Parts: sequence; C-alpha cells; structure tokens
Amino acid sequence: MWEQVFAPANLAVALGRVERNRGAAGVDGVSAQELRNWCRDNWAGVREALDAGTYRPMPVRQVMIPKPDGGQRKLGADGAGSVDPAGDRAVLTPVFDPGFVPVSYGFRPGKSAHDAVKVARLVIEQGYRWVVEVDLDAFFDRVNHDVLMARVARKVNDKRLLKLIRRYLEAGIMADGVRQAVSQGTPQGSPLSPLLSNIMLDDFDQEFWARGHRFVRYADDIRVFVKSKRAAERVLEQGTRLLEQRLKLR
Repeated sequence: MWEQVFAPANLAVALGRVERNRGAAGVDGVSAQELRNWCRDNWAGVREALDAGTYRPMPVRQVMIPKPDGGQRKLGADGAGSVDPAGDRAVLTPVFDPGFVPVSYGFRPGKSAHDAVKVARLVIEQGYRWVVEVDLDAFFDRVNHDVLMARVARKVNDKRLLKLIRRYLEAGIMADGVRQAVSQGTPQGSPLSPLLSNIMLDDFDQEFWARGHRFVRYADDIRVFVKSKRAAERVLEQGTRLLEQRLKLR
C-alpha cells in the first residue's frame, strides 16, 4: 500500500485535485498553481525522507472564513505538503468507500448533498415525519486521534502509512505566525480530512443502518427519520451515547 500512495498515477491524481481546488498557500508559501513545479524540483528529497521514516509534515496554516451565522470557521491550508495526504486519499478511498453505507453522502465519489435531500424527502413522504437532527459540536476540531487511527487500522495494516497519517494529524497548526501543538482534530481543508471524517463516523452509520433506521448523513450533519416523538427521543439517546461514549465526540 505504501508504494501505491506514491505511484506516479496516484501522485498525478493528487496533483490534479490540489490544482483544481486552487487552495491558499500553506506555511511554505507554495500555492496550488506552483505546486507542480515544486514537486518536480523537490519530490526526490521528500520521497527519500518518507521512505526513511524521517519526514515531518509542516503545520497547517490556519485560515478563518466567515460563516453565514456571523461566526467563523477554521480551515487549514496545507501548501506543498498537500500532495502527500492527497495521494493517501487516492489510495485509501477505494479501500474504505465501498464499505460505507448508501445513505452517507458527504465527500464521496458520485454522491452529493442534493442526493441526501432527495432521500430525506422520500422518507418523509413515507410517513417518517419526526426528525432527529444531530449536530456535532466542532466536529473537525474534536476528532480523537486514537479513536480515529484505530478505525483506519481496521483496513490498513501498512505501519509506515499509519505512522504518516498520524504525523499529519499531529503536525499542528500555524496561527498568526505561532505554531500550536494539537492533541485532537483533523484540519478542514486538508485533502485527507473528508475521508477521515467518514471513517470516523462509519461506526454510527453501520449501527443505525443495521437497526433499519431511516437516516441520511452528509459529513457531520445527520438526520434520522422516525414516526413518533417517543421513537425520536429513543433514537436521540442511542445516537448521543454512541457518538459521545464510543467515538468521544460531543
């Protein structure tokens, strides 16, 4: 799996994705438009460090963007280092995505928020008119690294790749010129974070899918549809217990 991540075809996919996203430069100042030239000049050294186990990802540059409600959302800009997690994503997506439940719609090939809305409307028309709305508090900031890595390791046994993903999670953030260590969370804006978020919440999906619940999930937004207030209260209690006790979220 390690060699797959850095295969030319997967690196080309990773480069293309980063360039299309046209994200802001990271702490190294390398923009998405400059990334291909940067890789041509520096990739040999990066790959050597990766193989030797000495590679240390740079911290993610924190960018604050306004939210519609007046608050601010934290986004991360990876810079040149984003080609590595993007390569991880290219390899890991085919490993994990086929096992995700059909009603998980966020950050998945061929799925969209519009698909989630269509399913929600259909279920409501079928009489499931009580809705449990699950709001995860600062989800991307609160992801427990140990809990997440345990779930990645269920399908990834390459210790070098697991170590690399862990280092990305622990690389820290650069805010106002100051590097800050992190003990939890996965930065929004990183190419790998969307897949990691789905891996993290797959426990919830699998349990509720196995119980036959009608629900849809898009990233950290979850709606469960039931037919009575009593059922809604029971589902809310079950979901809260699973998310907070097993996954250490809030």
